[in-house]
Amino acid sequence: MARVALVTGGTRGIGRAIVERLKADGMQVAAGYSGNDKAAEDCARELGVMVIKGNVGNFADCQNAVQAVEKQLGPIDVLVNNAGITRDGAFHKMNSEQWGEVIRVNLDSLFNMTRQVIEGMRERQWGRIINISSVNGQKGQAGQTNYSTAKAGVIGFTKALALENARKGVTVNCIAPGYIDTEMVQAVPAKILEEIVAGIPVGRLGKGEEIADMVAFLAGEQAGYVTGSTLSLNGGQYMAG
Repeated sequence: MARVALVTGGTRGIGRAIVERLKADGMQVAAGYSGNDKAAEDCARELGVMVIKGNVGNFADCQNAVQAVEKQLGPIDVLVNNAGITRDGAFHKMNSEQWGEVIRVNLDSLFNMTRQVIEGMRERQWGRIINISSVNGQKGQAGQTNYSTAKAGVIGFTKALALENARKGVTVNCIAPGYIDTEMVQAVPAKILEEIVAGIPVGRLGKGEEIADMVAFLAGEQAGYVTGSTLSLNGGQYMAG
């Protein structure tokens, strides 16, 4: 029977690339999203996957989303915590909502989503949890204290949860992408984007498909000995020891 995967933030950008790859690998895939109904409709129609709307920063929404997916597709075997937002600004000018919204969506969401599926994975003795962090969670970034904090927390969450579940056949890993060629990155002013690319040793932005390839490996049967890892896909921009 085909594995069932749920990808949060799965209808655009990196998330959509992940959804497309997991579907191509034979999984039954659901793509979570929060607001862009048009993108969700396009994703469902073009990829032939289930889409489910909800706010990952809200525990009840996550509970309802998982229940809907499991009712339609079956128990979730693979959870990709990909949803994320930015609310950039210098910390000394940042308000509590800029801080709180980023923490809720980028970090609290890991509890909200993973808590819904972890018991089932443990009972079935198989599961894959893949969390999407960021290069800025590893190295920090001026103007992104909120985002960097949340994405660094993703790495800590990954390590601790991996230790708790290793003997239950559930792996927990993290991918820390650098700058990927998505709508969000392309919206950066051209001059700033040129400066960003100039600082990447391979000399280009990453591709969503490259992140999806790594997710596909971690989600597969062959990755059972990989857990608690943070895999850096940033073109050499930051090399974590």
